[in-house]
Amino acid sequence: MTEPDTVDTTLRALLADVLGLGEDRAAALTADSGLFGALPEFDSMAVATVLTEMEDRLGILIDDDEIDGEIFETYGNLLAFSLRKIGE
Repeated sequence: MTEPDTVDTTLRALLADVLGLGEDRAAALTADSGLFGALPEFDSMAVATVLTEMEDRLGILIDDDEIDGEIFETYGNLLAFSLRKIGE
């Protein structure tokens, strides 16, 4: 089982890489930080790349029917989804 802190660190690095946020902006994300629609870098094209990278870096499989807009509303939602998938 992967530790929540490790998942958090991995997810921040992933967002920094995929969205080009840089380490400082990624580190500043809080549970309430908006993602899709709030970050100009996080557009519909970035969603597929983020999901693919999540599967690769976190060792999870994400089915299309598991994805909804709520997951990408905030960083906290994305982290909670990732932790839930790892726990499966």
